[in-house]
Amino acid sequence: MNTTQAPVEPHSAGWRFKLGIIILCVMLGSWLLVPLAAIFGVAGSRIAALTGVLFISNKVLLIIVIAVMGKAGFQQLKRTVFGYVSSITPSMDAEVGPWRHRVGIVMFFVPLVSAFLEPYVDTIWPGLRPNLWQLQALGDLMLIASFFVLGGNFWEKVRALFIRKARVANAEAI
Repeated sequence: MNTTQAPVEPHSAGWRFKLGIIILCVMLGSWLLVPLAAIFGVAGSRIAALTGVLFISNKVLLIIVIAVMGKAGFQQLKRTVFGYVSSITPSMDAEVGPWRHRVGIVMFFVPLVSAFLEPYVDTIWPGLRPNLWQLQALGDLMLIASFFVLGGNFWEKVRALFIRKARVANAEAI
């Protein structure tokens, strides 16, 4: 009996794969109904119900996508998506220079400190801080961009904070 698995053949872009992509787009695009409902003044309880229905229906649609595409098609989709994502992630080997590190640290801490101080500033001096969602989104984007500026080693350092037995290995002392 042969227990080795044969490699999965690349899946052609047949009608099943294309239908799976269409269902996936419908699944992701359905989330646009939530802000549209808010814009049109739908009651909050109905928006909450819509969110719950979308959450559950998206899980069902994902299972349908996998069933329609088949194993080979879904693995091709995963390779395509994760291949693109892995190409934009920071390299673990590249050394970050001192200026890039300083800029990245500022980009990392400014949104965090700003979000931490917002309630206090609003209480002490109401109206001082502009309440614009665009500025809050900019802060979120700056925080995400800081991980790319700081490089892959920074993410490993942050991850080590949550590992109880992690130890510092100072390469300069060796």
